Amino acid sequence: MSDWFRPQCTSVDPDGAGWQHAGLRIVTLAPGSTTSWRTEGNEAVVVPLAGAASVSCAGAELTLHGRADVFTAATDLCYLPPGEHVTLASPAGGRFAVAYAAAEPGLPVRYRPAADVPIEVRGAGLATRQVNNLADAVSFECRALIVVEVLTPGGNWSSYPPHKHDEHRADETALEEIYYFEVARGGPGYQRVYASAPDRPIDVLAEVRTGDVVLVPHGWHGPSMAAPGYDLYYLNVMAGPGERAWRFRDDPAHAWIRDTWADQPTDPRVPLYGRSA
Repeated sequence: MSDWFRPQCTSVDPDGAGWQHAGLRIVTLAPGSTTSWRTEGNEAVVVPLAGAASVSCAGAELTLHGRADVFTAATDLCYLPPGEHVTLASPAGGRFAVAYAAAEPGLPVRYRPAADVPIEVRGAGLATRQVNNLADAVSFECRALIVVEVLTPGGNWSSYPPHKHDEHRADETALEEIYYFEVARGGPGYQRVYASAPDRPIDVLAEVRTGDVVLVPHGWHGPSMAAPGYDLYYLNVMAGPGERAWRFRDDPAHAWIRDTWADQPTDPRVPLYGRSA
């Protein structure tokens, strides 16, 4: 099994051993329970996956209204700065993603309502997908983190054409990426990650189900494939050295596919909810 495919993973921590920047924890709370931690040297974004919660941090008391699940609605979220004590509580119970990355302090605790999250439709035809820009590099300020979520209706492909986020270096990416998956109706999805550099080989083609994680340390990634009948969701957490920017370049072998979208309609099933930004 590849180190970059982690089934039923609840924690991804930077350890310096090939993974240095992006972190993710999936927190499941029983009704009425709480959990606490310190952000230490990390900034964090809390994203409700299912359920509502209250968050206490740096003297602020926030309510995250959340959602029933990732396939029914967009969600609100909050930003937590480094060096603070955090308490997360959920009266009715729920599941929450805590994305994080090392960062300098200076930004305050902030709440973002679901109505302010830009929702866009990307691609066309069988490559149509919905992107919820929870904490993207344009509309929500962080020091290092970029957090978005992608919904792909059954039978479609996303993260396509295969691409990488880098500074035009041949064999390494400036952004580490975490893909956390959920699949509707208990179905399967599929994720590909590969690299052409012989000194840094990576080749992952994994069947993914709810709770699975795929890491992208470098190289081309995509497609993310939704099996017919099973809508696919992934939370995409990105962080890296240097400027906080979402750069991408397509795999030259497949870049021509993007040019075909101008002649194709978007899939009418998308967006699954919300609006097009």
